[in-house]
Amino acid sequence: MAGRARFLREHKLVVVGGRRVGKSALTIQFIQAAFVAEYEPAIVETYRKQCIIDDEIALLEVEEAPASLSYSAFRDLFIKIGEGFLLVYSITSRNSFEEIRTFYQQILRVKDQDSFPVIIVANKCDLEYERQVGMDEGRDLAKHFGCKFIETSAKQRINVDEAFNHLVRDIRKYKKEQQTGRSVVAGNGRGPTGRYIQGQGSFSCGAGCVVL
Repeated sequence: MAGRARFLREHKLVVVGGRRVGKSALTIQFIQAAFVAEYEPAIVETYRKQCIIDDEIALLEVEEAPASLSYSAFRDLFIKIGEGFLLVYSITSRNSFEEIRTFYQQILRVKDQDSFPVIIVANKCDLEYERQVGMDEGRDLAKHFGCKFIETSAKQRINVDEAFNHLVRDIRKYKKEQQTGRSVVAGNGRGPTGRYIQGQGSFSCGAGCVVL
């Protein structure tokens, strides 16, 4: 481990989404492996975690952007420093899903890019009986953005690590493309659990949740 420490890379991740979609619950579950049902974050909440992704050490700094669209200018500050973004909505809230396009457009505007490392995260997949947004809708939106899509449950810790890890892989891929000017295949498409479906680019956790 000590011999590989010199290869440590720091990545700044920003969690973006509407109110009560579980942004804080996802982040705390990822950082502390604990579920917090009710949590009111401070205006600026920053978490740090060191982990190994694809045999490479990563130091992750995770921040949660303000939820309300009325804080658009303040959210610009988070976007400016972010290297990758988790766009989170709740499968139980159609309004939170419809906000994702606005958040994504804001990211591209602030970054002045046509594309940027993001992953669409459909949280609360354990509440299937309250579902308002179909899986196909999330998948189609991700295809439109040209990014990955994953359904998660912060409460049951389903696909939480996978969501953050996939984003780190996309950040690494993006940085390599910026350096070389050529497309790079990121990761091996395989997570620690579930199964990889050859040729379809989808990853199932076996609980009705999927990443594309």
